[in-house]
Amino acid sequence: MTEVTLDHLVVGARELGEGCDFVEAALGVRPLPGGKHAAMGTHNALLRLGARVFLEVMAIDPEGAKPARPRWFDLDEPRMRAALAEGPQLIHWVARTADIDAACAQAKIDPGTVHPMARGDFRWRITIPDDGHRPGAGLIPTLIQWADAAHPADRLPETGVRVVALAGEHPDPAPIRAGLAALGLSETLKVTYERHARLAVMLRTPRGLVTL
Repeated sequence: MTEVTLDHLVVGARELGEGCDFVEAALGVRPLPGGKHAAMGTHNALLRLGARVFLEVMAIDPEGAKPARPRWFDLDEPRMRAALAEGPQLIHWVARTADIDAACAQAKIDPGTVHPMARGDFRWRITIPDDGHRPGAGLIPTLIQWADAAHPADRLPETGVRVVALAGEHPDPAPIRAGLAALGLSETLKVTYERHARLAVMLRTPRGLVTL
């Protein structure tokens, strides 16, 4: 089985500054500007969560061109836009692999088409469903393979913030659990039953434990 591991968390926001304010208020540390994803019409800010793990605040770039296809992470979906209008929130997670094609082949829930992407001097391949939806309502991770040894977390300052646990809720948890098991991620994200799908993370911060 191809190894798949947590790479980063995605906090969605209506506006990037609003998302950074939300994270800073919760964790006591402000994400730093990242850059633009020209192909998706989005931009981001990043916060280190340890070795090769980070938190990404993602928002539609008001200065970017609207892509010909739906943006990733459901950002064009009306219900997502309505939810983010009420405030930023943790919406998804991304898992890293050294062989994205093999990881896609072993996935039980289709993670989407593999696309080459770039931001600044970073290059990577990432799965994006054609309609831009989040697999498993955000509980099945997007898959990513970085092109070389460079990783965004390596360039971010230490924050003292670490992931303690990821948890998920879903109205039909069995297929989600099977999808995570197929990627070797059963111990990374525990999923229980609830009427609505939700992703949560517990973080250890200089202020104590915080849940997003």
